[in-house]
Formats: sequence, C-alpha cells, structure tokens
Amino acid sequence: MEFSAEGLVLGYRGVPVVRGVSFAVAPGDVLAVVGHNGCGKSTLIKTLLGTLPPIAGTVRWSAGRPKTIAYLGQRTEFDTRFPVRVRDLAEMGIWGRLGFTGRVDAASRARIADALQQTGIAEIADMPIHALSAGQLQRALFARTIVQDADVILLDEPFTAVDQTTEADLLTLIDGWAAEGRVTILVLHDLSAVLQHCSSALLLGRGKALFGPPPETLTPANLIDFGYLSASQAAWQEKMYRGSGRAPLGAIDV
Repeated sequence: MEFSAEGLVLGYRGVPVVRGVSFAVAPGDVLAVVGHNGCGKSTLIKTLLGTLPPIAGTVRWSAGRPKTIAYLGQRTEFDTRFPVRVRDLAEMGIWGRLGFTGRVDAASRARIADALQQTGIAEIADMPIHALSAGQLQRALFARTIVQDADVILLDEPFTAVDQTTEADLLTLIDGWAAEGRVTILVLHDLSAVLQHCSSALLLGRGKALFGPPPETLTPANLIDFGYLSASQAAWQEKMYRGSGRAPLGAIDV
C-alpha cells in the first residue's frame, strides 16, 4: 500500500495547527511522527484515519483507501473498566471481518491465538483487562492490532508508561510488520528508537513540518528549530550519544 500527503494543513474548526505536511510511504515503510506537545501529531493520525478532514491539501492512495486501517490510540482513549478478558480484547480485531454471521471461525481463532503468542501474553489470555499492568495492556492492544491484519497501521504514542523490555518487544513486532510489507506510522518520542527502527521521520513543530530520513531530519539544529528540544537539551543529548560511542544526530552548533 503506497500513499502520500501533499501540502496538508491540519487543525480544528478551520484553525490551523500545522501547515505544509507532505510525505510519502511505500510497503514496508515505518514512518515516525515526532514533535512537541500540541504540534499536530494526533491531529495527523485522525486525518489519516478519516475522522478529521484536512483544512487543505490531499492524501493520495495508490490503490484507493484501504477498507481496514489498524489504529492503536493513546492509553487515555481506552477504558480498562470494560469487562473483557485479554483474549476478548484481541478478538475485537477480527470484528470488522466477521460479516453478517458474526461467528469467529477456526482460522480466526488460530490468528487470535498466534497474536497472543507473538505479544507474549498467551498465558494471561483469560485475565480481565482491569487487572493488567500498563505493559500487559499494551501487549494486548498490539495483539488486537495483529488480528486486524491491516496493510496500514497507525500507532499514537504506543510506548507511553511501558517498561523498556516491553518497548523493545513491541518494536520487534513493528520490524516484523515492515518485513511483511505493511506501512506503519507511529508517534514516537524516543529518538533512539526512531533512528534504529524507522525508515523515515516527519518532524512537526511551531506550525511547520519536515519529512525525510531520520538522521537528516532529526538533527539537533532541526529539533531546536521545531521546538522539540531546547539548545541545552540538544547539547546534553548529543553529549550522551557521544559518550556511548554513537552520534546518530550529527554535530550540534550551539
């Protein structure tokens, strides 16, 4: 699935939040959306989902808009008091494909079981979701995403409040989606994860946008210019990278 955005102006009730959003993705691409709070990251995700029309600009789909776009929203959008088990949550991913019969067939049950296994939660499949830790819940939501079997996957801050082990495991799943030819667009704050796992980056901030390869897009100068980091934060981060023997963000001039 290939698609592109051209000159998007995003906002609410005709009031722009960000202008000039342009990018292109192809099968197997992982696009990271990076930016400060309120810069339009979630607004972009809602526009791609089709729930919020752009103020201007276009989204072009090479083969028409897909029938299924998998979406995993922020944790604040999910009510853990809903009385379901882990396996029930994963099963929700198949609902859009059930048709009029509404019955989960053997193939679907096998896909659900495989998703629970891939996310490492098969042993707690009968646990109610209100009893889950933050990491377990996120694994369950990733299992639901796997079951959806979509060509395009949108993830809005999928690693908030999870531990590093869980984040690493879920990033491995995203790597697998890329290998399968799926397009993944995710809002991320961990620049190291962006550089290691994403093929492109879209930097938003101060009402503007920049798209390109992560090392060229997420330079210290750009991160400062777009309001993502202060000059002192960028300098500290650069020092940390150099101390670890890695300097993927390039030299900083402050």
